[in-house]
Amino acid sequence: MHIKSRLLRLLLTTIVGLLAVIPARAQEYDVVILNGRVMDPETRFEGGRNVGIKDGRIVAVTADNIEGRKSIDATGHVVAPGCIDLHAHGQNIGDYRMQAMQGVTTMLELESGVLPIGEWYEKQAGKKLPINYGAASGWTFARIATFTGTPPLSTAEYFQDAQSRMDWKMNLATPEQLSQIVRLVEQGLDEGALGIGINAGYAPGYGHKEYFALAELAAERGVATFTHVRYASNVEPRSSFEAVQELIANAAITGAHMHVCHINSTSLRDIHATIELIDGAFERDVNISVGAYPWGAASTVVGAAMFSGDGWRDRMGSTAQNFQLGTERMTEEQLADYQKNKPGTFITWHFLDESNPDDLALLDASILHPKILIESDEMFWMFMDDHDRIVNYDGDDWPLPPGTFSHPRSNGTFVKVLRSYVRERGLMTLQEALRKMSLMPAQTLEGFVPQMKKKGRLQEGMDADIVVFDPATVSDVGTYEEPNRPAVGVQSVLVNGELVVAGGELLPDAAPGRPVRRTLP
Repeated sequence: MHIKSRLLRLLLTTIVGLLAVIPARAQEYDVVILNGRVMDPETRFEGGRNVGIKDGRIVAVTADNIEGRKSIDATGHVVAPGCIDLHAHGQNIGDYRMQAMQGVTTMLELESGVLPIGEWYEKQAGKKLPINYGAASGWTFARIATFTGTPPLSTAEYFQDAQSRMDWKMNLATPEQLSQIVRLVEQGLDEGALGIGINAGYAPGYGHKEYFALAELAAERGVATFTHVRYASNVEPRSSFEAVQELIANAAITGAHMHVCHINSTSLRDIHATIELIDGAFERDVNISVGAYPWGAASTVVGAAMFSGDGWRDRMGSTAQNFQLGTERMTEEQLADYQKNKPGTFITWHFLDESNPDDLALLDASILHPKILIESDEMFWMFMDDHDRIVNYDGDDWPLPPGTFSHPRSNGTFVKVLRSYVRERGLMTLQEALRKMSLMPAQTLEGFVPQMKKKGRLQEGMDADIVVFDPATVSDVGTYEEPNRPAVGVQSVLVNGELVVAGGELLPDAAPGRPVRRTLP
């Protein structure tokens, strides 16, 4: 009996060992991605692996042969975590689809934010979005509502209509108004907002105490602020340097995590000075994070406060020719007309010339910095109506209708980094680019948004938000003159384990996007 028991145990051990190496059965995985060059920016792993996905999660990253209900052949392609965009404004389905085409799997409105938060999340849930979504509590909307006596609305039209008034942009808040502004922002946090959005560049007349109060609120609630700093100027006073210094000081004093949005466009040609400031903050462990986008042009409204007052052209190094209306550069006569009569009109503002090596070097200074992540500042897709008015496109046609336009960063930021900085100019490794576009954004939020701990990585147990792309062809193809051209070279995009892009084509019926939201109290 003793010998039989030993033989039985040996037999069972052998069977268990064999089962461990038998390839997983097809039904064990919903989707498999085969033969790809798997890259994970957190562990820095890179190698040929197969990826198994089940119930929206990555459950296997293996050299073994695996099968699934759906199979993606990634031969010759990179398999990586999907891009996470912390700074995106267009919130209609066309905006999300264009982002999906360049490998974005999570798109968040954190700079401007929105209000009211609860209502916004409910509306987004009804849009059947292809990628994940979320927003911060919008200080700008709270300020407009307080000064105008209207309920805050999370629409571009609400923001555009407010451009004709200067009080919310330039006036100090009374104690009563400040209390109301903070109350509205805090209400947004109570409803699950991802932090506090502070679009200060559009209301630079706020007081130092108001900004400090927002930093204190962020520290108290354990969230971050996401700031478009109040000034954009190459010269003092009211310079970009001063505005970044103000943010760092508030973060240092309150301990709040404060994110600097698009440091490239707000710093203009003074980028080296502002980077010196942020380097000093990083060295002293001040709780800041910083983003930038790889474009020498911004998108804004023609009546923005920074384009008003005496001397703004000298301060910003711009004239009407730096402004683009639709697909054409503006004249001084057009600029004067639009600033007076249509101040809420969106325009593209060319603050650097990327064809000039010196200007391109200024842009590179922010993109290549190891502690600056990539964000797009994606803008709405728009069209000119029959009355020569720019209107936001909120339809669900795909492809987007001819004549629809936006800033090319809206569908090309992340693939431009892969094309220009990695492939063509060799200034950045592919692993570093993926870190800046997926892992760093996730890490910026994960301390107070637990969902983000499962994003930005390609590892077992992580959310199956994945992009599969050809590193030899991935590219932005939209231009300032012809922006309505989706990115190319992205073969597949999965969001929560479901295909959104397959074979380089968008799947219009795919709607696996889920809300990213702080846990409600």
